[in-house]
Amino acid sequence: MNVDIFEVLRYIDPVKLNYADWTRVGMALKHEGFAPSVWSEWSRRDPARYNDGECETKWQSFKEATSEIVTMGTLIDMAKRGGYIPPKIPDKALSWNDKEYICEDAKIIEKGWLQKTEPSELSEPKKWNPKQEIITFLETLFLPEDYIGYNMESAKKDGRFIPANAGIYSRKSSQIVDALKRLKSDDIGAVFGDYNPECGAWIRSNALDGKGVKNDNVKDFKYALIESDEVPIEDQYAFIKELNLPVATLVHSGKKSLHALVKIDAKNYAEYRKRVDYVYFVLNKNGFAIDKQNCNPSRLTRLPGIMRDGRKQWLIGTNFGAKNYEEWEEWVAEETDDLPEFENLLSVWDKMPDLAPALIDGILRQGHKMLISGASKAGKSFAQIEMAIAIAEGQKWMGWNCAQGKVVYVNFELDRASCLHRFKDVYNALKIPPENLSNIDIWNLRGQSMQLDKLAPKLIRRAKKIKPLVIILDPIYKVLTGDENNAEQMAKFCNQFDKICSEVKSSVIYCHHHSKGAQGAKKSTDRSSGSGVFGRDPDAILDLIELPLKESNYDFLKDKAVCRVITEYFDARESSWREDLGADDLLSPSNLLDYAKEKIKDAAELTELENTVKNAQKRAEHITAWRIECTLREYEKPDDKNVYFSWPIHTEDETGALSDIRPAIEVNGRIVQPRDKSDGSAKREKAQKERNKIIDAYTTIAASKEADENGNLKVSLTEFVERSKEFFGKELSKPAVRKKLKKYGDYVVVNGVIFPSDPEDADENEE
Repeated sequence: MNVDIFEVLRYIDPVKLNYADWTRVGMALKHEGFAPSVWSEWSRRDPARYNDGECETKWQSFKEATSEIVTMGTLIDMAKRGGYIPPKIPDKALSWNDKEYICEDAKIIEKGWLQKTEPSELSEPKKWNPKQEIITFLETLFLPEDYIGYNMESAKKDGRFIPANAGIYSRKSSQIVDALKRLKSDDIGAVFGDYNPECGAWIRSNALDGKGVKNDNVKDFKYALIESDEVPIEDQYAFIKELNLPVATLVHSGKKSLHALVKIDAKNYAEYRKRVDYVYFVLNKNGFAIDKQNCNPSRLTRLPGIMRDGRKQWLIGTNFGAKNYEEWEEWVAEETDDLPEFENLLSVWDKMPDLAPALIDGILRQGHKMLISGASKAGKSFAQIEMAIAIAEGQKWMGWNCAQGKVVYVNFELDRASCLHRFKDVYNALKIPPENLSNIDIWNLRGQSMQLDKLAPKLIRRAKKIKPLVIILDPIYKVLTGDENNAEQMAKFCNQFDKICSEVKSSVIYCHHHSKGAQGAKKSTDRSSGSGVFGRDPDAILDLIELPLKESNYDFLKDKAVCRVITEYFDARESSWREDLGADDLLSPSNLLDYAKEKIKDAAELTELENTVKNAQKRAEHITAWRIECTLREYEKPDDKNVYFSWPIHTEDETGALSDIRPAIEVNGRIVQPRDKSDGSAKREKAQKERNKIIDAYTTIAASKEADENGNLKVSLTEFVERSKEFFGKELSKPAVRKKLKKYGDYVVVNGVIFPSDPEDADENEE
């Protein structure tokens, strides 16, 4: 049933539930695939009993294999007691003109096809052998040892003939076939018993256990009856053929319908119902209105070789269409896909379609997908808000030009007030005039988020109304569908992004977090937590990896902060003050402070400025540095971009101070910080190049290794020597490698294995 879970929960008051029923709500939500946050947010409505974190802990204990299975039906029953009225579902058989219910996902036959099809000839056979027809029918459907059920006796009710009783169900198929083969005449009654030729006779669709004719007595769930009294009989035959149904037997009823026994071959009743439901679903979606009462496996169908009111019940054919149910189901899937046809390159070679315009110059095209990945505290959410503002105002983002247009920012994490204030804080920090606020729409869904496959249609419906240039989802872990480490499930999850892009015709940008540990030795595409799908699916990946700052870097940032505060102070008061100082003075904190003390005569004003300087220096101590590495599908890979994150915005490193800093790596559970590149003398630069070669060689080899039973990655000296030409341009001997490792001091050899430097462990005498 297609229901809105939040609407259902609105009618269930946790205050009125006992502990057992409260638990059942959680079990039902987990069974239906919702996140624990949905249960937790609903439980908050009972503040007297709500404990933060209790739902998440209890959620982990729900194991359907060892406890009762609670489904959506339980929630709906609870909600009904609170006044909930479920949406109505039509129970009539669908017909060709029921456009409201004919959906494209199972539509095979185009409207009007019957008018283009020649009517099938279904004339009664002139040469008719009733005895042989029954034998063929039985041998097609049943094994010799199968008990079959049939009914030759009838009664009249409301002007119609119906079976008078349960009939016969204790005879085996082989008994009847053998009796028919011995029969010298066409007197079928001599084998089955006499029947009323005015109404014909019936037989059960599936083999029985010989003890009764109910569904519980069905031995094998092989066949389902397909019949329609609404569609003309010629069209019924055309439908059955056109839909490639796996027909075992097709019998003319002698009246206005055909009886097709379709191969289902289910292992049990549950699978039988599921498969029959799907067959009926496909038939109805294609306009073949059938009798839905025929879904029972013990259903009676017409027996061929029998007369009915002057007309024959005759066998039209056996074993045509798809070979079995599985083949037919696969055929339906192939016929109903919405994939485009092949496109011949010659036809477009001289008429190439226009490429989508850029959303972010050199990075992302409009209508494409982008992932922003990074570690915690990288300011990913702030980066997305900065991007939203840049696109709304037509400004640069991280130094890249952006197209201007509408933005939808979907906020899953922050409460409404915090989110709105964050936008204003970023606007102010960027010093961008808020001239196009109408270009930004925010959808606050904290506490109301759901799995993306359920959220996507709601998002698409709303977004189509405003036609945004880009949709930003922040963060995606709140709407993950399935296990993030499962490639198949994550591929289906990421398909929702394609659906949004395609239907709304907008770009989709989302952020995801890094896996645990230092990431410097990994490729940017492999840093996101979970399945590698996250590194393959987007058209662009912007990965933020932290650059560890040293004391000298913070001294530089503090100096910049002092210079910025003082220059902003004087710029706001007089325009010619810079003429008093040289270019070097404007970059010197001490010179600027001296100048301020000399120029500012008001002691209170000077004290205020000095306090502002101290606050700026203190804030500089909390600045972090990041390198943005781009992996692009549509554009050539640009140079890495280095930025600072000073709450609440990122700023480019325009001085190049971060260019020589290398991110940390993790080896054998230890965080290793490679030394920075040197900008000193030619000799030091040469030494640093050698050091970098060693670091690159070690990290590359380490990244390709599998951890041992202790979780360690072992790079042997022998392997390092064997691959030396790959990294140093020439083959090196073991002594030469030892010499380099000792000279540049980053690594040591212990028992033939290279480790990050730890001098007390080194064995310099090792051979």
